[in-house]
Amino acid sequence: MTFAPPPERRMFCNRTLNMRSIQVVGFDMDYTLVHYDVKEWEARAYAHARRRLVEEGLPLEGLEFDAERFARGLVIDLETGNIVKANRFGYVTQAAHGMAAMRHDEQRRSYAQVWVDLSEPRWVFLNTLFSLSEACLYAQLVDLLDAGRLPNVAPDDYRKLYDFVGRGMDAAHLEGALKAEIIADPERFVEFDRDLPRALLDLRHAGKKLFLATNSEWSYTAPMMRYVFDRYLPEGMDWRGLFDLVIVQARKPKFFVGDEPFELVDEGSGATQPHTGPLDDRSVFQGGNSKLVQQHFGVDGGEILYVGDHAYADVHVTSRIQRWRTVLILRELEREVREEQAFAPDQARLTELMTEKEHLDEEQAMLRLALLRIDRDGKPIDGLPTTANELHERLRALRPAIEELDGRISPLAAAANRIGHAQWGPFMRAGIDKSRLAREIEGFADIYTSRVSNLLYLSPFGYLRAVRGTLPHDATLPQADSDSP
Repeated sequence: MTFAPPPERRMFCNRTLNMRSIQVVGFDMDYTLVHYDVKEWEARAYAHARRRLVEEGLPLEGLEFDAERFARGLVIDLETGNIVKANRFGYVTQAAHGMAAMRHDEQRRSYAQVWVDLSEPRWVFLNTLFSLSEACLYAQLVDLLDAGRLPNVAPDDYRKLYDFVGRGMDAAHLEGALKAEIIADPERFVEFDRDLPRALLDLRHAGKKLFLATNSEWSYTAPMMRYVFDRYLPEGMDWRGLFDLVIVQARKPKFFVGDEPFELVDEGSGATQPHTGPLDDRSVFQGGNSKLVQQHFGVDGGEILYVGDHAYADVHVTSRIQRWRTVLILRELEREVREEQAFAPDQARLTELMTEKEHLDEEQAMLRLALLRIDRDGKPIDGLPTTANELHERLRALRPAIEELDGRISPLAAAANRIGHAQWGPFMRAGIDKSRLAREIEGFADIYTSRVSNLLYLSPFGYLRAVRGTLPHDATLPQADSDSP
């Protein structure tokens, strides 16, 4: 008997995880436990940010959020006003300036000797779905600046444009109007997952301690968690009964690297007061730090599993600083995996054609070398013609064969590059290589999956084994994985 989920609901393992060794499981809320309709939520975030910037005098009237233009995992280049996609080594494989894709020759001129180093202040990593509205607004400001419609901004001062975006987005998220809209009409913004409450109940019944650590404030957290959980829980139980600790306004990633004390939240008014003494499951806490959480549960870092959607704030620092185990939630993974499954026959054909092209390219290169040798010292290459005329004849015959092959490869390669996103392609790939986002996930996320309820397929007692890593020279082995990096 097998309990395998459909491919898009699988949990993908970078580092072997034994759930029996996990004693405590923590969760982020936004885009983790509470998943939003991206188009609806980000459109409203964009609208509130745009309104704030219009009030500052920016000519943004009439602009709209384009949910399909950008994707998670892209990087803003603050020096050039470009938004780029990079591979795992940091080399740019695609780029847009403003809202328009850059031509290959323009991209090459800009980035032939530049690589994306996320530790440099030049680059802003768009590593969560909250970044989509941010990217769209930034790109539109770039177009306005280039058109001379931002007279108070110096030409090419693309860094200042990101300051505008930051102010607008901060206002949208921190002011109450946006979240009040969502609380008033959650059905419009939230995508239900009926399996989610059962996944957390199973963990709790298996003896795991659960905690919530979200950057959202209590006044927003409480109604959203009620809406998502309470109707599906056993009679007499509400969402608070799932958690042994509730932390709001955690201020991640500072939560994982700082030593801020906890504050006690008044659940009626939202007011806070300093907290001293042990933590408990009856109160709501604000701020604090992860070291105090670990001390509260009395476990080692390797016995805590934290689940979130932000590749840096929820996963990177959690793994690197605290050595907690991590799960990264990537809801768009479901679409990408489904499209990859549908494309699999074409991918097999593309792989066959590329292998054939490699053989022809190799022969072409050796024929040219043979001509060079005949010209220089007369020494032929074993297995190839020995006269210049014969070599030229074979080269002439290869040229149309390679061109015909390229004609068959091109539409398949183009289709492969549209999987997941029409413009930017698969968010985990950059051409045939891994993307910069994939490198981040590989380095710090023990597990990645599309939604929290996929834990049902693992169970609280499951064991996830990392797949054997592939290397380029694995291609020399029988039945080698053709998708080696």
